[in-house]
Amino acid sequence: MIRRFKGSSSWITHNSRMGHLTFYLPVISSLHLGIMKGDNRSMIGFNALLKSEGIDPVSVRLVRHQDTRKGVINTPHQLWLANDGRFEHYQNLQSKLVFGSEPKLASFVVTPFDETLFIGIYDIHKVAPTPQSICPVRETAVQDHFLYEMTLSPQLEDYRGKVVVEWGLAYVKWVQLAGNQDKRIIEIRKISHVPPFPGFLDFQRSLSELKLVPLEWREILQATSGIYLLTHPETGAQYVGSAQGIGGFWGRWEQYISTGHGGNIGLIEIEPADYSVSILELVSPNIGTEAILRIEDRWKEKLHTRQFGLNKN
Repeated sequence: MIRRFKGSSSWITHNSRMGHLTFYLPVISSLHLGIMKGDNRSMIGFNALLKSEGIDPVSVRLVRHQDTRKGVINTPHQLWLANDGRFEHYQNLQSKLVFGSEPKLASFVVTPFDETLFIGIYDIHKVAPTPQSICPVRETAVQDHFLYEMTLSPQLEDYRGKVVVEWGLAYVKWVQLAGNQDKRIIEIRKISHVPPFPGFLDFQRSLSELKLVPLEWREILQATSGIYLLTHPETGAQYVGSAQGIGGFWGRWEQYISTGHGGNIGLIEIEPADYSVSILELVSPNIGTEAILRIEDRWKEKLHTRQFGLNKN
């Protein structure tokens, strides 16, 4: 589907595979944006966005995060989606002084679709050696690195998670000068690239994957009470439990992550495992302990988790 902006020669196309809008902007005189030419049509460059915000491209380093080293547990894109500070620590922690003397970074992450997605402008304040730290992507200790101190700038905040650029073929050059490399914008999305919550009955993750879900999902799960199901990844044995009160589902599942068993006798008796968690039923947070336990018992009977599963009560 193709549409034109009223009163201009700009047009957009709908990307059916991704469900996103792609914007091509031949003329945006109100922002005085610079225009690049390519593929037989004029397109806006990323430096034009920087200039529209009053940022001199010469002061900016472009950084494309895609960690392809062995032993990667969490990708930079997953860390960014989690929104819990681990991405910032990953970016700040470097084995070399790679960010030069420029005061700003324009940061990008590579998505599962191999897109280079803009996630924000960061102001660099200082850098100092650090004898030891933890690498968030591999969850291992590293030594003799440098730790940058940065803050996320409000500049271009409306474009975070929405702008996709064409990085070029030199992927190994993951840090580049914006003044020398005006990346072509190939897509501007209507909404930020954070996947919507799938719904309670469709939600399913392993315990180890919970740390990677977006912050918005965590907040939903923290505010919700009900009956959940744990499934052993190797045997398929199931455990039915309930969550209510402060922390909701999320708080209860965190107990399994920290202890390996959450205080449940049936799980204490076996080796810790990376259980799959899912939700069976939602209840009102004000339902009361006796009422939620009755609902829990009903699910234990339905699924026979006392006879064939991991419930011991």
